Amino acid sequence: MIAGLFVTLGLVDLSTAPATPTPAPTPGPAATPLSQAIHDIAPPLDVFPYPPWMVATAIAVATLLLALIVWFVVSWIRHRSGPPPPSATAVALGELEKLRGRVGEIEPYEFSVAVSNVLRTFISNARFRLPATRLTSPEFLAAIAGTELFSEEDRSLLGHFLGKCDMIKFARVDATSADNTELVEKALAFVQGGQP
Repeated sequence: MIAGLFVTLGLVDLSTAPATPTPAPTPGPAATPLSQAIHDIAPPLDVFPYPPWMVATAIAVATLLLALIVWFVVSWIRHRSGPPPPSATAVALGELEKLRGRVGEIEPYEFSVAVSNVLRTFISNARFRLPATRLTSPEFLAAIAGTELFSEEDRSLLGHFLGKCDMIKFARVDATSADNTELVEKALAFVQGGQP
């Protein structure tokens, strides 16, 4: 402030005053231009170095291999577990064919019981899940009466078939091997989709 006053009054001539040296710039970040001062420490890192088509192909191949492995495992398990159980129709036809081969060998009473049991078991296993062989013929017919799988005519014919079996079983009518043949043929026709 006093120096400024002297300069104003003209008492001091600043042009002849010795110049004060300015400090020399020090090397370092302050000495570099702004564009060089801001830069990445490391080059940019590509997070996903593979092209998308290559990744999609790898995923598709991995999925296909996984599906093949699952298919082979399931096939191997099925092969080890054996063939599926036979259907109720196949079982009934097999049993009736055995009985058909023994028409003349089995007494009519035993034959009628066997044919009746095969047919009852077929009907209950294939459609109703009933305790077929523990029901009397009227109980059995009453159990299937409410279903739409049999018409009234079918139930009537089945009733006549079971009635004939009951006559042989319980009334001990004189039956022959011809009666055995008639019973087994009616039962076969019923199992194969016809009517007894």
